[in-house]
Amino acid sequence: MKARLPQGYGAPQKMNAMIKQAQKMQEEMEKAQEEIKQKEYSTTVGGGVVEIVMTGDKVLKSLTLKPEIVDPESIEDLQDLIISGVNEVLRKVEEETETRMNEISGGLNIPGLF
Repeated sequence: MKARLPQGYGAPQKMNAMIKQAQKMQEEMEKAQEEIKQKEYSTTVGGGVVEIVMTGDKVLKSLTLKPEIVDPESIEDLQDLIISGVNEVLRKVEEETETRMNEISGGLNIPGLF
């Protein structure tokens, strides 16, 4: 005689629920990624003399230099500030992306989802 599990208990139902949950999580992640891409991130460095604006999909949108930073004798300082600013704004994009994905996944790291 074979033992039967009551209806509602069994691997297929649990697997279907897990698949639906994973699909929902993936949809939420895709939506969050699109929202991040649409956003603009900005930062200033050097006491506000360099401002950098970047989109969420990591495209440099604008670079604003205040006149007092443009000194032919200190081009290296200007270059360093620009590099610093670009790296800072990239960090902001990455930080928000990671935060949003962790909120959706509950910190679960699923390769290929983000």
